[in-house]
Amino acid sequence: MSPRGRRITASQVGQYAYCAHAWWLSAVERRAPTDLKAISAGTTAHERHGWRVSLGRGLNRLALILLGLALLALLIAGAGPLFSR
Repeated sequence: MSPRGRRITASQVGQYAYCAHAWWLSAVERRAPTDLKAISAGTTAHERHGWRVSLGRGLNRLALILLGLALLALLIAGAGPLFSR
């Protein structure tokens, strides 16, 4: 048991990882969801945001790879005249 005598379940950890505010409202404030349409819209918004974050990370990796390749190409092009002498 936790120091205060309450157990935190694995599903609560999952809910907290997904949306800390939703976890707070249900676990601490003991509020039940009332507007299921808003919950559905919020879930959709969270999923859309997650995809955008993943896309941003992927584009960032691609940009770093392309930058590395460009620097490598410049290095090779700049070193070419050194070897042709």
